[in-house]
Amino acid sequence: MKIVLLDGYELNKDLNWKSLQELGDCTLYDRTPVNDNAEIIKRIKYADIVITHKTPLDHEVISKAAQLKYIGIMGTGYDVVDIESAHQNKVVVTNIPTYASDAVAQFTFSLLLEVTSQVGLHNQLVHENRWAQAPDFTFWEKPLLELKGKTLGLIGYGHIAQKVAKIGHAFSMKVIFYNHRPKKITESWIQQVSFDELLMQSDVLSLHVIQTPETIDLINNDTIAKMKTGVIILNTARGKLANEADIKNALNEGKIYAYATDVVKGEPIASDSPLLQAKNCYITPHIAWAPYETRERLLHITVDNIKAYLSGDLKNVIN
Repeated sequence: MKIVLLDGYELNKDLNWKSLQELGDCTLYDRTPVNDNAEIIKRIKYADIVITHKTPLDHEVISKAAQLKYIGIMGTGYDVVDIESAHQNKVVVTNIPTYASDAVAQFTFSLLLEVTSQVGLHNQLVHENRWAQAPDFTFWEKPLLELKGKTLGLIGYGHIAQKVAKIGHAFSMKVIFYNHRPKKITESWIQQVSFDELLMQSDVLSLHVIQTPETIDLINNDTIAKMKTGVIILNTARGKLANEADIKNALNEGKIYAYATDVVKGEPIASDSPLLQAKNCYITPHIAWAPYETRERLLHITVDNIKAYLSGDLKNVIN
């Protein structure tokens, strides 16, 4: 059994793949050029099993990997793989749907609390001696906002959004959500609304949907126009859900109070990204999924998915 891991750097640096190596003949790459199909094909040409995190496997790659039988995606989103092509070529594809739910929900509120409480800024100012030189016992450089009573709107209501909802409720926020398929809810403190109602009511809008042709540029000039002036937008899902030029303009014009995102359209971020020219824009380098405990869980489930495939008892199958 020939197994190829295309991009294991994020796990290799402080975890090991011994449990995977016990399953077959393994070739482990730290990185694979994401824009070089020829190199990707070369690396997986004789592989039975391929594991990818962010290296794309499109129709050309899949169709030329004659021995390929299984693709394991090290993550929840599966936009890096041409699922239809995999189906046509009888290649099983699995993902890991819930490994990072707690970490991403935690990080979503880390972004929101940074916007509203400005801990990072004021810690920096204190270390720059600003407090020591202040004439009063206190000072603040930017407005501080209280979450109690504000409306938290969630676009999508999967595992992560449900955890974010509970945290919002713990902060005494009013919680509403929109999901493209209606959800059955039992909690009295949350309300399911239409997409337009969500846009109009939310003080804080948090994105929790996967990237599909229908959700690309979901946040754009038209949807922003329906939002409250001063809305805070959080994105721990996918960068392409938001039109970054439209976000920049709305931030600079004051329509959006803040945009806090862990993901951008192209990663790593381009030096000319519109977001880098935007006011009150908070950007982190796609790290919501990355606590040690979360990555350890990711590794274990990746291997468990393969073991299940080899035993004929498939789980976490996409196609």
